[in-house]
Amino acid sequence: MQKNSDTHKIAFRTILLSCLACILLSACAPKPSKPVATLPVPVPEEPAVISEVVELEISGEPADEVVELQVPPADDAEPLSTEEIEALETRLNIDIEMDESDRKVVEQYFKYFTHRGRKTFQRYLSRCGTLLPHATEIFKDKGLPEEIVYLAFVESGFNAKAYSRAGASGVWQFMPYTGRKYGLKQNWWIDERRDPYKSASAAADYLLKLYNDFGDWYLAIAAYNAGEGKIGRAMKKTGAESFFELTQKNHKLSRRARLRKETKHYVPKFLAVVKIMRNLEKLGFEPADTVACEAISPIKVKGGTDLLALANDLNISWKTFYNMNTAFRRQVSPPDYEATAYVPSFKLQKAIAFLESDKSRPYAGWISYKVRRGDSWYRIGRRHGVPVAVLKKVNNRRSNMLRPGQRLMIPGSNSTQVAWRSPRAKTRAIAQKRGNYVVQRGDTLYDISRATGVSVKTLLSANGLRSAKRLRAGSKLYIPNQSRTTIAKKSSNKKDGKTVAYQVRRGESVWTIAKKFGVSYKDILRWNRLSKRSILRPGDSLTIYAN
Repeated sequence: MQKNSDTHKIAFRTILLSCLACILLSACAPKPSKPVATLPVPVPEEPAVISEVVELEISGEPADEVVELQVPPADDAEPLSTEEIEALETRLNIDIEMDESDRKVVEQYFKYFTHRGRKTFQRYLSRCGTLLPHATEIFKDKGLPEEIVYLAFVESGFNAKAYSRAGASGVWQFMPYTGRKYGLKQNWWIDERRDPYKSASAAADYLLKLYNDFGDWYLAIAAYNAGEGKIGRAMKKTGAESFFELTQKNHKLSRRARLRKETKHYVPKFLAVVKIMRNLEKLGFEPADTVACEAISPIKVKGGTDLLALANDLNISWKTFYNMNTAFRRQVSPPDYEATAYVPSFKLQKAIAFLESDKSRPYAGWISYKVRRGDSWYRIGRRHGVPVAVLKKVNNRRSNMLRPGQRLMIPGSNSTQVAWRSPRAKTRAIAQKRGNYVVQRGDTLYDISRATGVSVKTLLSANGLRSAKRLRAGSKLYIPNQSRTTIAKKSSNKKDGKTVAYQVRRGESVWTIAKKFGVSYKDILRWNRLSKRSILRPGDSLTIYAN
């Protein structure tokens, strides 16, 4: 008996020691690294990596997303043609040394853009227009290799309106800090990172600076993506002398110091683009049409110039004018300095004549606002969709004090105010005009969604609403792809039969009342805007749509 007891004790100790060993081993084991954010928080020294670029919606322009690739893109298993192999083996002007694994990554991007992503690359070509020849000329004048200009395809697909969630903007995807450092103004009125002509010059200067720092174009390109600090520290710690040597030694760095996979593949992606651009005809791409593009000329506009009036005088739509002038964030130029606008070259003289006339006087198209009792800068700014700092600046005011009867200049006459509203406010205004359903008392977006077959998310988006709770009886909603008659007919389905105003009796609950009328208790909660925690008291009135 004692022997069995001792045996059990020994077995118990063995199990206990095994458990403790497992716990200690798991505690000492290296923890898996957290996934790296696709769009990291930017710091001045290291511009954030751009992996997803979207076009910011301004002045009603549709959003246009630049395709986000897997890193590297998946192989479609389709072999390269003879022409594609020849194009892939094209020697470039910049000397390059890489191992087989790096060549494989170049091939993966090359294959993606010539196969699955062919339409994407053709779209890049279709919109670069005169921007590519202009940027090429700038890079050539500043002494950069001509091929470096193709970096714009990697950054944004030559999309002047591109805006990343990390805060980078424009064709060359400048972060705010770097953009200001290279002379690109950014404020409430204008963002010159989105000026494809000025930003091309700034990008050339920045790339030339990076080349002077590293003495290698591929390291300069990598630093353009990851930041010179990141690349410089990685080079110092690994002793690498070239970009591809750095990627091969990347594993020797600490997790924090290592180059992200996107940065490691940034240069191979660029090389794939260059090889394609050198062989467009051989690969069957339609080259960028620079001949058919309308010639554009720069022109200086005084502070506060009414840009909408300028566009109207030139007999071109605001959309067309805006596509030529993507840097402007408002329909009025910055009030305190001259800015550069671009107009069709054949209308340059007419534009000059307009700017010299009284019609372009500063603040034309603005409104003169008389301060009312109880007004504040915040209330006025919120009412007109203008930041308080901007209101004070344009009115040359520093004090927070306002006197009734005082006059303020506010951007936003009837013709221009819509452009300064938030996108959501603008959507609400349009929805009110197009409204095809009047909200009834007791309606919820869920009811309307179920009756019309349009999702709640779509209803929120189409009407510029933040929350499904904000519905007022008598207000209008725009329900996409529905006529008024159809909506009225569908909405009436939930109210077939009679509407009962039921008074709650002692001891009743939502469940017992629902059973009495043969309806779902969830419907009663929804019709009366109650929650499951709501308490019913005798005498309370409920609206019930009885069958």
